[in-house]
Amino acid sequence: MRRTGLTGTALTLAAALTLAGCGGGEDGGGGDDGGDGGTDAGSGESLTIGIKYDQPGLGLQEGSEYTGFDVDVARYVADKLGYAEEDLEFTESISAQRETLLENGTVDMIFATYSITDERKERVAFAGPYFVAGQDLLVGADDTEITGPDALDGKVLCSVEGSTSAERIRDEYSQGVELFPAQTYSECVELLSAGNVDAVTTDDIILAGFAAQEEYDGQFKLVGNTFSEERYGVGLPQDSDMCEDVNAAITDMVDDGTWDELVAEHTPEGFEPNPDLNPPEPDDCA
Repeated sequence: MRRTGLTGTALTLAAALTLAGCGGGEDGGGGDDGGDGGTDAGSGESLTIGIKYDQPGLGLQEGSEYTGFDVDVARYVADKLGYAEEDLEFTESISAQRETLLENGTVDMIFATYSITDERKERVAFAGPYFVAGQDLLVGADDTEITGPDALDGKVLCSVEGSTSAERIRDEYSQGVELFPAQTYSECVELLSAGNVDAVTTDDIILAGFAAQEEYDGQFKLVGNTFSEERYGVGLPQDSDMCEDVNAAITDMVDDGTWDELVAEHTPEGFEPNPDLNPPEPDDCA
């Protein structure tokens, strides 16, 4: 679904699907059963995927390379849809821009720690979830005052614009917290390292990746008191008909053991996803 400009999502997808369409449905450009099994040759059409560029272990750009759990889940799903590695185009999808990127056709799908919420469903569609995280707090290693979301009155809390994390704490736990919005989580972590904020909040798997970075060795700790369920979905345009095939790919990923392998590969030692919630079963498509 190569982009030559910011065309309407419906027209872009329709054109791409017409070119890619064969046996397994018009939404994946793949084989006789929705593209299962992938392809060794390029499909002739590119798939543009939004990811994070600054989240260690999840979505990280290092030169021309893209690594992380979200990135490899995206590669797996794309392969099942019939797209080879050379067909994939990764682009940055910061939190505040995700809905817009899907609405204006800049990306075809998003794998970017994108929590499924009713509010977001008013603008975009979701497949999945493919992972369930829990909101937590990252603080200085010697901090003994911040023990959970209800211990933040008078503290400065950083999260990113477009995320629901900080607002949840202010609305439900600590009305006296001062919110510091940043563009990216890496900016929040830099501010915490410099002592300009008291804590960073987002999902535990994101915070664990930052805490494990060599440059921050010994500086931070996770509070370890999660207080939400963040169901990571695959963001799609509202008029997309790829949801069923994406869900089928996610199910295959869990069933064939790839999900467990990717979690182990991309999370730091000692981090364990909530076994009561993971791996999740995809929701029915709307």
